[in-house]
Amino acid sequence: MPSRRRRLLSPHHRLASPPLSLATQRLGTSRRSRINGGWRRRKWLDGGDAAAAGKPLPPCCVKARAAAPESEAKCHATVVSGWFTEPRSRGGKTSKVQYYNNPMWPGEAHSLKVEKILYQGKSPYQEVLVFESSTYGKVLVLDGIVQLTDKDECAYQEMITHLPLCSIPSPKKVLVIGGGDGGVLREICRHGSVESIDICEIDQLVIDVCKDFFPDLAVGFKDPRVRLHVGDAVEFLRNAPEGTYDAIIVDSSDPIGPAQELVEKPFFDTIARALRPGGVLCNQAESMWLHTHLIQDMLSICRETFKGSVHYAWTSVPTYPSGVIGFLLCAKEGPPVNFLIPANPIEKLEGAMEAGREIRFYNSEMHRAAFVLPTFARKELEAYCTTTENEQPEETAAEPLKIAIMPNSEILTAS
Repeated sequence: MPSRRRRLLSPHHRLASPPLSLATQRLGTSRRSRINGGWRRRKWLDGGDAAAAGKPLPPCCVKARAAAPESEAKCHATVVSGWFTEPRSRGGKTSKVQYYNNPMWPGEAHSLKVEKILYQGKSPYQEVLVFESSTYGKVLVLDGIVQLTDKDECAYQEMITHLPLCSIPSPKKVLVIGGGDGGVLREICRHGSVESIDICEIDQLVIDVCKDFFPDLAVGFKDPRVRLHVGDAVEFLRNAPEGTYDAIIVDSSDPIGPAQELVEKPFFDTIARALRPGGVLCNQAESMWLHTHLIQDMLSICRETFKGSVHYAWTSVPTYPSGVIGFLLCAKEGPPVNFLIPANPIEKLEGAMEAGREIRFYNSEMHRAAFVLPTFARKELEAYCTTTENEQPEETAAEPLKIAIMPNSEILTAS
């Protein structure tokens, strides 16, 4: 999530890396200056992984390291005087506030007013914070990075789930990588055709905290179709029988250091192996406002791996950097998949709109719109996407929008 920081790998797990793609070669070390792994950050700040690899620290991490105290950074120190700041810049030369450099979104800051700290803790993998905000409800923070809020979690959870599942008829077996908050599970459970749901999350504390403080998200864990696996995601995928899943949803970390391998070919090859022919992947894919070069890298790799179709979609999430987040949609070679038009519309699934909680964001119109890119993004990304012959958007004549102005009122109604 540019703001998503779900841990997927053991800190000691490494994949063999292929030669860098052309886009990566163009970026060189600056590629890592553009991205940040959140929970991965600590090793790079102390120089551990870089020193072991004999490589210099990326410039962004050098800057962050220079600003950090000698001891391990305390990410919850970003809660200062009743405010949570992401990242918090120094107010002046004499400021004693710790500066957190988040190179995913340089030069930006987003603050949420803290009404009450509800939980602070630390797992073997990351620091966990939950607080009540004044405008977004409860907020989950991992290693100082906002993961979700009560108010806008629906946009991310619903879109990352229903974009892939509504693109194929009757999905039966689904795998979730990450997603320990349970939100993606909640949305998958709306699909009555699904028979089994595997979820692989490495951090048990995230699961436990979300069950306590975000019950509307964690409700998905209660479904009897769900099988929880706490452990390393790549190892789990390697052990999965070939062709097992109809859909795989990757709620991934942002790639830097060890997590960079989550956007390289060996990882996507492992995912493709676990999918049945015509199976689909939906992978968190950053912000088009901030990371088009990284998105190009991911699209290029996936075009080599997934011979069905490859697309980029996006949605709005106010508390994520730049206010948007993207998704990589890929189909394995086999029965053709048209991501642009829902083959399995959510509105026609019995009980799906109300299952446990009404759908607040996703619908079939939002599905189609998610693949419509702004002109600048289309120019930069279109050449990296692949479309099958039958994969064309529907052309329908739009009815004119009727606007009614209520007398003596400022309220506008549209029909």
